[in-house]
Amino acid sequence: MMQADLAGCEIALCNADGIVHAIGNTCPHAGGPLAEGALHGNMVTCPWHAWEYDCRTGQNDFDPEVTVPVYPVRIEGDDILVDVTSA
Repeated sequence: MMQADLAGCEIALCNADGIVHAIGNTCPHAGGPLAEGALHGNMVTCPWHAWEYDCRTGQNDFDPEVTVPVYPVRIEGDDILVDVTSA
């Protein structure tokens, strides 16, 4: 995983089994930086309190009502393009 700042929008880029996903980088629980956490399969674990989010849907594993934004990703050559206006 890595963090990116796109037009003032902090995102976490996740490579889950060769598919790149982009989610909001801030954990709704306490503001932890998700890109600094761990990625296990499709689940991103916040480094501060271990809350987990599915990088495909943004949903929390315990409470699906708690979410982080999910952004569309398109790969063009070596470039990763993220549409931060759609969330």
